[in-house]
Amino acid sequence: MKRIRLGDACDILNGFAFKSDKYVEDGIRIIRIANVQKGYIEENAPAFYPIDSVGLEKYMLEEGDLLMSLTGNVGRVACLQKEMLPAALNQRVACLRLKVDRITKGFLFHILNSDFFEQQCVQASNGVAQKNISTEWLKDYEIPLYSIEEQLKITDILDKVRRIIISRNDELSALDNLIKARFVEMFGDPYVNPLKWKKLKIKDAVIIEPQNGLYKPQSDYVTDGTGIPILRIDGFYDGMVTDFASLKRLKCSEMERQRYLLLEDDIVINRVNSIEYLGKCAHIKELLEDTVYESNMMRMHFDPEYYNPVYICKLLCSQFIYDQIVNHAKKSVNQASINQKDVLDFNIYQPPLDLQNEFADFVNQVNKSKFIDIINLLKILLFFKRGMYYGN
Repeated sequence: MKRIRLGDACDILNGFAFKSDKYVEDGIRIIRIANVQKGYIEENAPAFYPIDSVGLEKYMLEEGDLLMSLTGNVGRVACLQKEMLPAALNQRVACLRLKVDRITKGFLFHILNSDFFEQQCVQASNGVAQKNISTEWLKDYEIPLYSIEEQLKITDILDKVRRIIISRNDELSALDNLIKARFVEMFGDPYVNPLKWKKLKIKDAVIIEPQNGLYKPQSDYVTDGTGIPILRIDGFYDGMVTDFASLKRLKCSEMERQRYLLLEDDIVINRVNSIEYLGKCAHIKELLEDTVYESNMMRMHFDPEYYNPVYICKLLCSQFIYDQIVNHAKKSVNQASINQKDVLDFNIYQPPLDLQNEFADFVNQVNKSKFIDIINLLKILLFFKRGMYYGN
């Protein structure tokens, strides 16, 4: 199988460190790390630079440019659409622009948007609090070089798969919105607290205060099935651990195991990340085995006599809590952080436990529907993937 370096197939461009204090209401759209999601550009909270800015020519983007995140959730790839222009490339986002006619843009997008490529980026990344990959590594990365006819065939199949995934994701988003609507219906808008629930600090609601997780060097991670699984920030999303069975494993002493062991109904919260993802949290349930958690998150445990962790987790995922996180955050160039004292100071509410339990039952029923949707999607993906080979 012939292969080609990305650096030989594309011009790979680095972005510019745009200053947030110069952002305006409209103008040149700045494509930042938070905008580059897996397969699409996120348009929430757009940032713009003055249209008459000078010296930006080398950072201006074109329709169809492939954009990739280089920091944080490394290896996410999206294609820039015409309606987002004019746009410019921010730092720590790479632009890949084809310069040969032996590769089609659609084929390159699907190769780079694959889980395999994203995993390769994660493995090649460095950094403790934030993962980073370099454009030099990207230039040396090799992809398979099929004939144009084969590329078009593969692209057609994967386009169909992508349309199915988007459709299923829309269904899952609708279920997520249903949970959010039910939360407000039962408990009211947290900003207003129309039902006059008791307001208190997290420090008055927990029986285990926030504790930072375990840091271990890469050399302590194992791939032979031994060791103990560790929950990392890429292992949970929207309040849930995505798959305990797929967690990375590491060597861990008995003292470390006991100190950093996760418990059923713990809540974990991310303490170091880019500001957009700072404070994301998850409810720990249905652990498969003893599991520890890494240093860029905290874990805490709320008093079960007064709080259902499902209710607490949804409250912590709300804009009401996120705004408190932003107010407490210590910001640096590429990331922000919160500490235990910050988390203990967050305001929460204490509705009656039976009402929290009723909400938790509703969430569990909705999650069952989401699980069925995911299983159906996996069956479809397996059908399409059978017999396909990407040269990896």
